[in-house]
Amino acid sequence: MLIDSHCHVLSSEYDNVDEIIKDSINSGVEKIIVNGYDLKTSKEAVELANKYDHVYAAVGIGPSNVTDVNDETYDIISKLAKEAKVVAIGEVGLDYYWNNENIGLQRRAFRKQILIANLYGLPIVIHTREAVMDTLKMLKEHMVIKKGVFHCCPLNRELVKEALKLGFYISFAGPVTFKNAKNADEVIDMVPLDRMLIETDSPYLAPEPNRGKRNDSRNIKYIAEKIANVKQISLEEISKITYDNACNVFEIKN
Repeated sequence: MLIDSHCHVLSSEYDNVDEIIKDSINSGVEKIIVNGYDLKTSKEAVELANKYDHVYAAVGIGPSNVTDVNDETYDIISKLAKEAKVVAIGEVGLDYYWNNENIGLQRRAFRKQILIANLYGLPIVIHTREAVMDTLKMLKEHMVIKKGVFHCCPLNRELVKEALKLGFYISFAGPVTFKNAKNADEVIDMVPLDRMLIETDSPYLAPEPNRGKRNDSRNIKYIAEKIANVKQISLEEISKITYDNACNVFEIKN
């Protein structure tokens, strides 16, 4: 029983989306949440969710895609948020690694999408890179009613500690399996089992032993294995725990 709580199985990344989804489900991945990061990918995520019983969608404008957005853009995201199989707003957040020249636009997008999430009673899926303190500051200033998850959470002890205090879940992806990952075991150990999710963030960040290859939901088992080893519990236990956690935060019927 596995759930990939965050991936980008989209036509811009794969030329065989349907095959990837079917193969993932056949390999034991019970559910997949496809995340948008702009209007095109958000619409496609909804289309995939409506096509497959096992697929759900999150919609939003990510921090790397805020330059050309306007009020109409957020109106469309708001309309998509009302779709039955949309379970979150995201990914949204701040990323100063790729662009620190449009910080104001990123913060505006983050703030507006928190409002959309609150309007429809949805959790948010947060992307943060090189922007930990500003991300936490905004979450403290703009309350998220249904909270949500820090996706592919940076292995930053202070971020994890504060995020847990604020009521958010922590999601781990392929980097926790990397041989050169710093703090991976320590950070995994910090997160209570009932606040932990796993994801592939595919097609990026394929875990060991497939690092460097194009990622997909079939690799979620390797992240589950890593966490099971650190937590010293069985793979079956961590699979069920993270599955139940994802169903809880995204209000998916188990």
